Amino acid sequence: MEEDLVKGKKERYLTTNQGAPITDDQNSMTVGERGPVLLQDVQFIEKMAHFDRERIPERVVHAKGAGAHGYFQVYRSMAPYTKAKFLQDPDKKTPIFVRFSTVTGGRGSADTVRDPRGFAVKFYTEEGNYDLVGNNLPVFFIRDAIKFPDMVHAFKGAPDSNIPSASSAHNRFWDFISLTPESTHMITWLFSDRGTPRSYRMQEGFGVNTYVWVNAEGKAVYVKYHWKPKLGVHNLDRHEAARLAGDDPDYLARDLWDAIARGEEVVYELNVQLMDIADELEQNFDPLDATKTWPEDKFPLMPVGTMVLNRNPENFFAEVEQAAFCPASIVPGIEFSDDKLLQGRTFSYNDTQRYRLGANYLQLPINRPRVPVNNNQRDGAMQSGKFSGPVNYEPNSLAGGMPMEAPAGTARVYHVEGEVTRRKISKTDDFDQAGERFRSLSKMDQEHLVDNLIADLMHIDKPIQQRVIGNLTKADPTLGQSVAEGLKFEMK
Repeated sequence: MEEDLVKGKKERYLTTNQGAPITDDQNSMTVGERGPVLLQDVQFIEKMAHFDRERIPERVVHAKGAGAHGYFQVYRSMAPYTKAKFLQDPDKKTPIFVRFSTVTGGRGSADTVRDPRGFAVKFYTEEGNYDLVGNNLPVFFIRDAIKFPDMVHAFKGAPDSNIPSASSAHNRFWDFISLTPESTHMITWLFSDRGTPRSYRMQEGFGVNTYVWVNAEGKAVYVKYHWKPKLGVHNLDRHEAARLAGDDPDYLARDLWDAIARGEEVVYELNVQLMDIADELEQNFDPLDATKTWPEDKFPLMPVGTMVLNRNPENFFAEVEQAAFCPASIVPGIEFSDDKLLQGRTFSYNDTQRYRLGANYLQLPINRPRVPVNNNQRDGAMQSGKFSGPVNYEPNSLAGGMPMEAPAGTARVYHVEGEVTRRKISKTDDFDQAGERFRSLSKMDQEHLVDNLIADLMHIDKPIQQRVIGNLTKADPTLGQSVAEGLKFEMK
């Protein structure tokens, strides 16, 4: 039976868990081609909610991590661009907690394997918590969150053998990548030496997604975040990373802990790129596409402030393991764009934490805001709040109407209208920026990228090799040809 299905002798079609046919599993339901994702997209919600509950208690992704406490201090007021209070006063130090992590490996995996690194920052601001959840690479494998479960399934343990693609079952990783051409740009980053950083203290961080800053007058601009390490960017080559994975699998976590324990401060500078929303459609790429970067010569980096890490956790489980981040944790002055990957992340992250840690995970000390929390949510697993009185609803008169709705400031004018559809973004290209990235590298970095690709691709089946080489060639003929020659693959 199973063999017949594999050979294609009997067709099967995708369905929801209710058995309804799925005609498009590539694109979320949005308002128009580029509008926000709709909550009524039950196909996406079902797929993502099931995915979020597939592992317990380990994180589905970003399972292994290290963390540190510190503070953030803005250089000057960002009032012309955002009303977020923590970005106004140069004399104010906002407490923060940062969690660095690998993405695909489990809690017992090695730190130095080739993998994106999570770079999540929790700002404990006077207006509530703000989570800036990103990676050490500026782009991502996919542009629509509906593909995230498929991506992670392809990278994690195989359902039959439990052998992960990231270690030795390379066919599954490259099968997905080769059939997802939009990932080509990410591959030029991940398989460069950026994919094996020398230290969490010596890697860049990126918000990856596009956000919106809104000022007190309601004027909005698009924003992209960049963290720049004071120590510069330093990486391991493939051979040194492999050696350390065996000799010291906790190398990156140890390096961060030891540096702070010695009294050294780990310093990053926050920079942003800003784009007028009116200029969005004037670009030759979609600025909201998470597989794309914004050219810095056109949208220069603007320094915003400094983040200093200076205190190690006192209890790893309570602080690092139970730390929960979500891009939906925003403060006034920061909003979401219609970036399809970001729209999905705003649901998924909190949902997976409710499953992993419980309904009241925000009451844990590491996740609790430093400002009072007032609402009518009660009960649930591990409820530790202290409540009294008969009122747990709004509006009410029995508690004097408290808590009442906060006064509204000047809001961003945001009009949404369009056809409800599932469509790929039309103004996009899977290969242009991947080729630009390759050509921007030094000769040595180009050689390392090609060598790293060959070392991984040599383990996979020829038909998948052919698809990968085809995508790389579309990005840059020299890149594709170099990888093909290294694999002794004859291009047809």
